[in-house]
Amino acid sequence: MKLKITKSEMWRATLDDRTGGAAAVLDPLADAGADFEFAFARRAPEMPGRGLVFVTPGKGKKVVAAAQAVGLSPAPDMHLLRVEGGDKPGTTAAIARALADAGISFRAFSATAVGRNFKGFLVLDSAEDAARAAGALRKL
Repeated sequence: MKLKITKSEMWRATLDDRTGGAAAVLDPLADAGADFEFAFARRAPEMPGRGLVFVTPGKGKKVVAAAQAVGLSPAPDMHLLRVEGGDKPGTTAAIARALADAGISFRAFSATAVGRNFKGFLVLDSAEDAARAAGALRKL
């Protein structure tokens, strides 16, 4: 399978675990023109009453300023790879197997298929792991 693997940047913020908590963070970015390629929000049980939001916020001074204004900042401990290709049965399993065979433990992996295309985001703990993961996945 042919996969396109590119580095990306993950931003994160802590938010209030309440109705509208995620919208309060995401709305200003959308108003600034952010086109979210990836967004994920979750409760943070380790921080009662709080949650976390993760985004790839896009580029541009206006978007970056809006992101910073709502508490989003780059997550330097999260090394993100975007993985894209044609959607075929077993793609995510093949990715997980290739990483396992290369001895790489990933922090998070999110993937979806839309139509005939597959897109995933793989978070690793270090730049070295990200480089090794990209190399392993390019062999698929």
